[in-house]
Parts: sequence; structure tokens; C-alpha cells
Amino acid sequence: MPRKKKTSLEPEIEEKLKYIGLSLDKVPKELLEFEPLNYKIPKQYEEKKYKQYRYIPVEKIQILLSPTNRLEDIEEKYSKARPLSDYLDSKNEENILRHTVFLNMLKQVTVNEILEIEKEQAELAKNIPFGIKYPSNYLWQIYYSEETDKYFMLVPTQDRNYSAFFYLLKQKIEKKKNASIFVPINDVEYSKKYFSKTAFEDIENYLWLFTKEWPSIYEIYDIEDNLQIHIIGETNVYETIKSKYHITLNSQIEANHFYKLLKAMFILQTEIPDYFEFTTNIDKNGSLEFYFKNQQIKYSEMAKFIKTQYNIGINTRNEYTQKIEQNKKRLEELKRIASMQDIEYLEKERQIATFLECKKTFFGKFKYYFKYSKKVKRNNNKKNIRNLKNREDIEEEIEYDIKPQEIISENVKKNYTIEELIENYKELSKKETKLKNTIMDINAIKLKNKNMAKKIENATLFIQEIDNHKRSIFEFWKYSNKDEISVLPEGEEEEIGITKKIEKAFDYIQDTEQFGKELDKLQRKDLNKEEEDSIYIATDMIDILNKVKTGEVEPKDIENTLKQLKKEQKESGDFIEKDDLDIFGGIIEDSTKIKKIGNISHREIPRDKFYILEITKMTRQIGFKLTLEQIVKNIKNALEKIKVPRDIILYKAIADNKIDEKEFNIFNINPEKEIKEISQKEGDTINLYKIDLKQGQNILGFTNIIYYDNQNKTLPLGMDFSTNVICDISKIDLNIKKSRTFNIVCLEDENDDFSKITVKKVIVYE
Repeated sequence: MPRKKKTSLEPEIEEKLKYIGLSLDKVPKELLEFEPLNYKIPKQYEEKKYKQYRYIPVEKIQILLSPTNRLEDIEEKYSKARPLSDYLDSKNEENILRHTVFLNMLKQVTVNEILEIEKEQAELAKNIPFGIKYPSNYLWQIYYSEETDKYFMLVPTQDRNYSAFFYLLKQKIEKKKNASIFVPINDVEYSKKYFSKTAFEDIENYLWLFTKEWPSIYEIYDIEDNLQIHIIGETNVYETIKSKYHITLNSQIEANHFYKLLKAMFILQTEIPDYFEFTTNIDKNGSLEFYFKNQQIKYSEMAKFIKTQYNIGINTRNEYTQKIEQNKKRLEELKRIASMQDIEYLEKERQIATFLECKKTFFGKFKYYFKYSKKVKRNNNKKNIRNLKNREDIEEEIEYDIKPQEIISENVKKNYTIEELIENYKELSKKETKLKNTIMDINAIKLKNKNMAKKIENATLFIQEIDNHKRSIFEFWKYSNKDEISVLPEGEEEEIGITKKIEKAFDYIQDTEQFGKELDKLQRKDLNKEEEDSIYIATDMIDILNKVKTGEVEPKDIENTLKQLKKEQKESGDFIEKDDLDIFGGIIEDSTKIKKIGNISHREIPRDKFYILEITKMTRQIGFKLTLEQIVKNIKNALEKIKVPRDIILYKAIADNKIDEKEFNIFNINPEKEIKEISQKEGDTINLYKIDLKQGQNILGFTNIIYYDNQNKTLPLGMDFSTNVICDISKIDLNIKKSRTFNIVCLEDENDDFSKITVKKVIVYE
């Protein structure tokens, strides 16, 4: 019988098979073998959340292909999956369709895609990314069967990217010694070797309390199958500035200590939040540190910390006990004064009431006149006024000999537990509440006494006025008919404190949009076109403008800048030759083109820096310098016109130690952007200046009108292109109130997952 003719393949497929090292006529025995997996699908799993990453030997991974896509449920994918050998078999009739699918997958993949996976795995063999995840993370559909202790890759044939599958296939065929891949394991729970399931959940909750961000926790098994716990997240390091962190726990002991530290701090902060609040910082390795006030909290020093805080609580309780006793005495004395004032006031009120009643009749006036002696009353009035003055200050002069019964001594025990510390501070809280209530009672009765003293003073003066008209019966008769005061004056309210108008603090997250619109509106109203053009040049050329402003510009600076501009103009295809007339001027495109800022359409034309700077092939250095000088002058004029419409906070990050007040200083409303921009530059230290700019001070913002003209009046208001502003700090009285230092994790390349990280120190000058 004649032999069956060999099926010819497309050259493209033949080339890829050759690259992989696979011959379909002679498939390696290892690829045809398949051992049952007995994989039990977990009842609960999260398809997109990986908890384990491992270095798995290539030889230990079996490959199954499934006529599904990656997003379908595992039940569907696994139930339809068949071993790789079925897809490599072109002789068996029932596998012909599967073999065709395999060839089609091979046709779709490119060699470059496989090379990218190879390059990525080479990087992973040397080091794990700071964030654990990597770009092709999702392509590795690797599962683990606990029943048979086997790993397998489930390859959905209806996906578009098969590079990971063919890379693994290539590695299996090459049979490199100790070849392994670093991949996430799908649908597996934590191993519980270091932590229980509840402990993992606790750690997430604890870290959220301290960082206000949910962490990602991974179990990582190295090439020797040693377990590490990696915790990745973000935390606030200063105001709204966040930094990534990466915690690595290398052993059971480290894991236990870390968990107990978190648990202790969590309990303290949630049980007695008025006394304990822990903050975070980044250490020099990019890990997370915890602080209470300015003291770093470590597990090894936790027992000492608890004892110290316990003794602080005891001392404070004793202090509060003494103050409570003192204030109780003060309160009793003030109540006694209040009783005396009430009696005295009632006496004077009766005398005044008698006078008001007696003056209504002829005989009544005579009765009152002879009833109250002038001499006695005058002496009494003087005495009463003197006593009132003494009573107002009596509480300041009293000294008490207090011997409170509840005085607790410290250092009774060698160590204390968190439970004892919490109980101690709860008792302290009761003492504090009692002291506050006593002080509130004192303040209330002091106010009452002061008001009553004023009433008594008014009544005394009123009676004194009556006595002054009792020199003769006729003068008293005339005064009593005058009806000078008809009612007893009330006491004046005590001025407890002056309440200032509370103004809303500037929050760049919430307020930048509205502030940008306000500033843009001001600049459109008050700036002319030349000033707007000049500010636009400052958005890109502030360094050379500052050299011109400070008089430090050198001919070489002008020459290099002009060369660079001409090069840019030539590359843009808009270079103006020697004899050409620029018939377009500043119009670089027609105004019928629709553009969008955010979701708002407009028909405005962007500004052209080459036209503003008058750059042509014939532009010379002297002319260019004169243009820059005029731009500096325009910016100065513009700064005089624009006043900041509200109080705002500005940030400037520099490598030097000081801001040059002679320059145009560009600040940022957004501190995160400012830090991010300078973090890519060299140096281990970042100096961040924070300035509170008051309403009415000079400022220029890089608002929308600076980037586009507004001839058609369709340009949206705001600061959509930049949150930077120009501020002339030479006119601001800058005094450093305080400084603070923190660390921040910086990636050398934000777009590269394998980029080296550096931890930089940030010094904030407020």
C-alpha cells in the first residue's frame, strides 16, 4: 500500500515550528504523555486575584488546551480541556479539527511576542518586580491540583495572545536544565504556613486603618521553594502625597512579629482612639514604618512601649484627680459666692421696688425718705462695690491644700498587657470627662456670677443715684417724679472669646477645578495678547527667561537655545526660509477644526512659540535676546495685574536648598505632580517648599487661555493643561514655620515594572 503523502504546511508556520523546535512528524515523547490531574474546582475563588506566585520547573507543568476564552468560568474551561497531545495529533480523525486549531494558533502568534515573554522571564529569574505583578501576568493560566500534586497550564484556544503557551512549549522541547518560570497560580488560597486565613484578612484590615488603602498580599515561593510573604500597597507620607511600600516577611518569626505588632496597634487605636493614633512612613528600603507621635514602633520594643504608656496614663490620672479635687473646691466657693450675690441682689431689688412703689404717692415718698438713712446707705454702697470687685477675682486668689485619696503609684509591675493599658486609659477617659464637666460647671457659674455682679453694681449705682437726691425732701421729691430709670438694668454678657470667621482651607483635590476657572476668567479679562503669549513661552522656557531676568545670561546660553528652537521648528516642518513671508502669522491651522478639552468641544487655535519668538532661518542671537527681554518685561507687567482670588497653597520641589527670590518661580497647586516630576531626577534628597499664598497676592496661572487664543469665544474655562503657576516671591514675606522629613519610593521608570526603585528623602519647608 502506498505511503500517505506528507501534508505541506505554510512557510510561515514551518518557520515558527522551527523556532520552537517542534517537528509535527516526530513529536517528543514528553509532550504526548499525560497523567490524570483529578483537579477539584474550588468552591470559592477569585479569577483575577492572585495570591500565590512560584518558580515552577518547566518539566513539572502539563499543558491542556480548551476551546474557550480566558474570561469564561473555570468549570467551563476545565470540562472542555484536552491534553496537548490531542492537538498535536493529525493522524487520528477525531483530533484533526483540534490539530487545525493548533496550527491556527501558531499562525496568529509572532516570534517577537514569544521573545517578549522570554525577555520578561529572564528578568524575573534575576529579580521580582517591586509590585510583584508584571505585564504578561494574566497570560499564565497555571493551576495546581492538590490531589495529585501537579501543575498544569490551561490554554484557551479562543484568545488572541498565545505567546506564553508557545514560550512554555519551546522551553519543554529545549529541556534546559533547571529551567523554570515565575508565574501566578490561579484559584489557590494562601498556604496557611505563616498565617491563617483570618490572619490574612486581619492584616488587610489593620493596614487599611493605618494607610487608608487596601494592600495586596502575596505568597512568593523562590527557586528553592522557600516561602516569603510580600505585602504591597500605598500610604500617605505627607498631606495627600502617597508613596508605594513593599513589606517582605522572610520567616515564620518575622511574620508572627509583624502580625502581632499590627494587631496591638490596631487594638489600641480602635479601642482608645482619643489617646492612640499611629502614623506611617517609608524606610530606606521602601518598607513600612509605624510611629506614635515621633517614636518609631517596633515589635521588639512593644513591651517597653506599653509599660511607658501605662505609666503615662497613671501619672495623667493622678494629675486629673488632683485637678478634679481643686476644681471641686473652686466650684463650691463659686456656689457660695453665687448664694451671697443672690441674697444681696434680692435686698437691693426690694429696696428699688419699694422706691418705685413709694414714689407713686405723696405719703409714700416721705415714707421712703425717712426709712432709709443717707449716711448708712452711702457707707454700705461703697462697701458693697468694694466687695464686688473682690469677689470677681476670688477664684484666682484661693489656694487649696488638696490631699486626694486616689493617688496611684507607677512601676508597680514589671510589665503590662494591652488589656491593662486599655483599662487604664478608659479610666483616664472617665477622669478626663469628669474634669471637663467640672470645668464647664465652673465656667458656667463664673459667667453667672459675673453677670450677677454686674446687676448688683447697676443696682448699687441706681440706689446711689437715689441717695444723691436725698439732700432735702424737695430735691428727692423732684427726682422721684422724674421717672429717670423705670427698670433694673440687666447684667452684661461676659465675653468668653472672640470667634473668628472660619474660612475653608484650600484643598487641591476638590478646589483646583473651581480655582482654575476663577483664575482663567481673571486672566482673560485683564491680560492682553502679548502678555498671554509671553506666559505661554514661560511654560516651556522658564530657565532661559530667568537667566535674562537675573542678568546671568551668557552668549552661549542664547546661542544654544536658539539652535535648539530652530532644530525643533525644522523637525515640525514649519521652518521659514530666508525670503519667505509668513503669511499665516500666529494662525497655524484653520478655526473650523473641532478640538476637545475634557469633554467640552471648542474651535480655538493653539499658540505657536516659534511665531511668538519670531524664529526664522535668519533669526540672530541679538534679536532673539531682545525678544526674550521683552517677554520678561511682559511677564512682570502681567504679574502686577493678576491677584489670586482666594487663599491657596503652592508647592515647589527643588534639588537645591533654597528658592531664588530673583527668579520667576513656578509652583504647583498639586503636590503629588510636583514630587513625581522631580523624583525622576538625580539626587537622594528632594526639598519641597510649601507656601500659603493669601488672597490678593500676585500670581499668574497656566490656565487654558495661556495655551489657546480665544478668538471664537469657545475656549472652556479652567486649568486643564497644567496646575502650575508663576509667583513672584520677592514680594512675599517668607518665614519658615516648621519643617518635616519623610521618605518616598520612586521608580526610575514609571512605565517599566522591572525598573529599579530608589527611596528618596523629602524635606518639607512650610
